[in-house]
Amino acid sequence: MASQWLKARQTKYAAYATTYILIVVAAVVVANVLADRYDKSYDATSNKRYSLSEQTIKIVKGLKQNATITYFDQSTRYREAKDLLDEYAALSPKVKVQYVDPDKDPQAARDAGIRNLGTAVVQIGTRKEDAKSMTEEGVTGAFIRDLKSTTRTVCFVTGSGEYQIDVSDRDGLSRFKELLAKDDYETKSIDLLQNAEVPADCTTLVVAGPKHNYEQPEVDAIKTYVENGGRAFIMLDPPLKGRHFEIADNDALLNLIATWGVTLDKNLIVDPNPLGRLVGVGPEVALVTSYTSQPIVNEMRGTATGFPLSRSLEIKNTDKSAVEKLFDSSGTSQATTNLSAPAVNDPKNKNGPFTIGAAGTYSTGKENAQGRFVVVGGASWVSNYALGLAGNADLALNAVNWLSSDEDLISIRPKAPDDRHITMTQAQLSWVRLTSQFLLPFVVVVAAIGVWLKRR
Repeated sequence: MASQWLKARQTKYAAYATTYILIVVAAVVVANVLADRYDKSYDATSNKRYSLSEQTIKIVKGLKQNATITYFDQSTRYREAKDLLDEYAALSPKVKVQYVDPDKDPQAARDAGIRNLGTAVVQIGTRKEDAKSMTEEGVTGAFIRDLKSTTRTVCFVTGSGEYQIDVSDRDGLSRFKELLAKDDYETKSIDLLQNAEVPADCTTLVVAGPKHNYEQPEVDAIKTYVENGGRAFIMLDPPLKGRHFEIADNDALLNLIATWGVTLDKNLIVDPNPLGRLVGVGPEVALVTSYTSQPIVNEMRGTATGFPLSRSLEIKNTDKSAVEKLFDSSGTSQATTNLSAPAVNDPKNKNGPFTIGAAGTYSTGKENAQGRFVVVGGASWVSNYALGLAGNADLALNAVNWLSSDEDLISIRPKAPDDRHITMTQAQLSWVRLTSQFLLPFVVVVAAIGVWLKRR
């Protein structure tokens, strides 16, 4: 009887089922133990939207002293911040995260000056900074403010038709101003016509696309500033001539930049690259995918940038300056000197690639007082309408970081959600509707009838 029972079909099935159940239970137990011991996650989004950025990783892993992130909220709401803050703790053993419920420990909240629930305070050494928001930008911004002991101010020159930081239309720089604020830079406008001297509190000076000529006192102020250890970000549009507008040649400023080893050509780069059509831009936008190893662009490989209405430049070292190329236009680009009626594929056009951006240092002869400058053959790429193109925002911020000697901030910032919309013509929409509403259901019905007939 016992041998028959062991050979019975039901006994075999029960043994198999028991074995499978034990294997599954064991696998689940092992998985949970490993998950509890090793806190790992995988971001499956195409642009790693839910992963900490390279900038954050660089800052946190580079900490020289311990940091504490204290999150103040009701205990039932800790989970809202835990996923993000635990990622910071996982980056470095120097980072500790603690949670405080102001209802249970009001004294701790008062000592920290907490006014609103859901606030994180980052402390490094004796310095404490509140996160402006419970996002990566907010928390990392608090780290940056803790680590930077001095205020950094980016000064934008005004008075000669430059792009303005307080203008929110398509040709303004309000978006650039917002991005700088996220990296904890203060911004202000200065007029070198009224006072031909760069203020002492300017960490970086920005010249963004002047439409009129700079007077000699303005040029002398920029020269004195850089050659005494200042930092300048100079972006000059090509001197286009139209019926209703005209961009000045600005020879005095160009002559100054030439003494530093950068000569800007009086041309316009056009790029008939088919890739431009795929990303929705025309030939007036020079596409860049080729970068050098200079710190500003070293981490931008694989990222495209676009430069509307740009010009080429040539570089060389001088006795006091060392200049490096940053990036070139594509091999399909062309340069035209016909600035009143530029045309693509004109036989007179010069074929690319062309250098559009360069960075250099100026030797002042003083220790730790090196001047720095970045020159780009165009300014509209940082305007509100173009700053969202691919990697333009990263490039602009990286340039300011390098000029301000904030190399630890140079990286690719957190990415916005991918735009996954599908654009179709009316004919394509009609075909999709016909297929989904009529053709596929018809195929299913015919297959079902065929199966029924076969079984009959």
